[in-house]
Amino acid sequence: MSQDRLLKLKCTTCKNGNYFTSKNKKLVTKKLELKKFCKTCKKNVKHKEAKITG
Repeated sequence: MSQDRLLKLKCTTCKNGNYFTSKNKKLVTKKLELKKFCKTCKKNVKHKEAKITG
């Protein structure tokens, strides 16, 4: 997986960064939003794309 295409998915409820994924920036212009399982909330919630820091 290419480092420049890597992005973090953050929980919208507790703001924890739980998942890493990639996207094709040429085809997908909007921010990615997926429904995933959050370990902290212990339920399926929306996860939004966030910047990777550090």
